[in-house]
Amino acid sequence: MRKTYHVAAFWDPEAKVWVSKSDLPGLVIETATLGEFEALIRGLAPELIAANEGPHIEADIEWTARGVVSLEAA
Repeated sequence: MRKTYHVAAFWDPEAKVWVSKSDLPGLVIETATLGEFEALIRGLAPELIAANEGPHIEADIEWTARGVVSLEAA
C-alpha cells in the first residue's frame, strides 16, 4: 500500500525563516529560502521514510508553503 506524507512550510516573520510542520516522524526543517526547504525535503524525507517504515515502502510526499514575505530591504 502506498502512503502519503504531508509537509507544510510556514514563514516565521520574526525569525525570517521557513519552518516545517509534518506528519513524517523526525522531519524538522528550518531554512532561509523555499529552495533550501525543498532541497532538504528531497534529501531527508526518503531517508526518514526508510528508517520509520522500512526500505521497501512506496510513499509520496506532498508539500505546501504558506506565509507572507516582505520584499522590502531589511
